[in-house]
Amino acid sequence: MPEPEAEPPEANGADTARPIRVTPAGAPPLPPGTVLPVTLPNSATLEFNASGQIKGFQYSAGAQLQWQHDGQYYQARQSISMFLLGERAQTSEGLITPKGLQPLNFSDKGRKTQSAAFDVASGKAHYSGGQPDAAIGDGVQDRLSVFLQLSALMAAAPEKYPPGTLIELTTSSARSAVRWQFRVGASEALELPFGSVMALRLDKLPGKSSSDQHGSVWLAPSMQYLPVRIKLTQGQDDFVDLQLKKYLPTPQ
Repeated sequence: MPEPEAEPPEANGADTARPIRVTPAGAPPLPPGTVLPVTLPNSATLEFNASGQIKGFQYSAGAQLQWQHDGQYYQARQSISMFLLGERAQTSEGLITPKGLQPLNFSDKGRKTQSAAFDVASGKAHYSGGQPDAAIGDGVQDRLSVFLQLSALMAAAPEKYPPGTLIELTTSSARSAVRWQFRVGASEALELPFGSVMALRLDKLPGKSSSDQHGSVWLAPSMQYLPVRIKLTQGQDDFVDLQLKKYLPTPQ
């Protein structure tokens, strides 16, 4: 997902090799190896109104998420076009597995293009900018696929993720990998450019670094738990807020 500002690279730690971890509210984490069912949303294009702030500059823009898969492979592209600042686009491509999405390549294109290649077999993520390889494991996601993986988890078994549940998984940008943690909240009634929508809120919790993103994503059951609003904040002031304007399912 396009960030409000390019984040400084963070150290790639050994903990990024750990698989996804789910901790139900008031209970210990699920045992390693627990099978988490997934149901992928059908292919669709989502258009958003975007607003935000970068280094004190406030903007309004259009954004689009193109999501498509054939049951074996997937591709997702998220773009945001900002007046005077140009387009920022992220693309994720990979495999569909029984556990959901397995990214193979992730690119982040702004003033320049950076990318990450994921080799789960060797347990490494490689970065085009020459940053150190990151240790990765089963369930690794990138900055775009992570939101669609959350959609797949929620759609398959929403009852397994009551409010307060924590979902922790390795998430990689085009430069480094860190652990991201989401806390499942309650369903909320949203008033969006699209109209009134009920959506499940998940909060992305701040990480160890002061530069790490925090924010929220809202997933709509009526749209197979695709994201209908995403708000991310970085640092004290920079943020981006995407709110659904159009939902265009791909004809099956």
